[in-house]
Amino acid sequence: MLRSVLLAGGLLVLGCGALAQTPPAAKPQQMLMILTPGDIDAARLLPPPPAVGSAAEKAELAELHIIQDHRTGGQFDQAVWDDTHEDWRLFVGALGLKFDMSQLPATAKVLDAVMNDQEIAATRAKDVFKRPRPWKADPTIRGCDYKPSANPLTSYPSGHTIVGFSLGVVLADLMPDKADTILQRAQEYGYSRLVCGLHYRSDTVASQAMGTTLAVEMLHSPKMQGDLAAARAELKAAGLTEG
Repeated sequence: MLRSVLLAGGLLVLGCGALAQTPPAAKPQQMLMILTPGDIDAARLLPPPPAVGSAAEKAELAELHIIQDHRTGGQFDQAVWDDTHEDWRLFVGALGLKFDMSQLPATAKVLDAVMNDQEIAATRAKDVFKRPRPWKADPTIRGCDYKPSANPLTSYPSGHTIVGFSLGVVLADLMPDKADTILQRAQEYGYSRLVCGLHYRSDTVASQAMGTTLAVEMLHSPKMQGDLAAARAELKAAGLTEG
């Protein structure tokens, strides 16, 4: 009897060990919610970046050195904050504390869709162009979050800047009376990537264009019209816009 119990216990332990060694299920592939693959085709939306070692790249590296040599403490602190806040929170300073997605579910739904689709678009675009980061070309470039072990082929376009302009253009449409403030903040957010030394100027210029294009496509999508109307009403009721 004891032998049977021990044997059963041994099998149970072996079974638990087998379960423990089973690899976790793969994360579901992120899917586009609003846009189509054609809408985010980076080869159609963007020109290629300056070639490695070209005069244009050298000029951009020289600009980064000038920016880093002359950046103020306030600019650097803002760039560090921007580096670690890649979502709707980047606009709180411009729009006020009432701009809180925990209190704005309809707006949050719209911005979640924008974040989802722009992330897929940015990731695919980086994979198309595989541009080395500035610090790969010039090791004397140092910035906010220098990670030499990170993937260096992710410079073009700038994911942060795409976030800033995809969210910013949608919010500017939802809050037209705050459009100038919102888009100025998006511009500053993109500039922070240069202050950080993590992107070239052409990375952020391309990303402004791409983020804006993605936002316009989403604003015109039939899939978004009901959610956009609900978000406009919600933001007006919260006193965040006059509509």
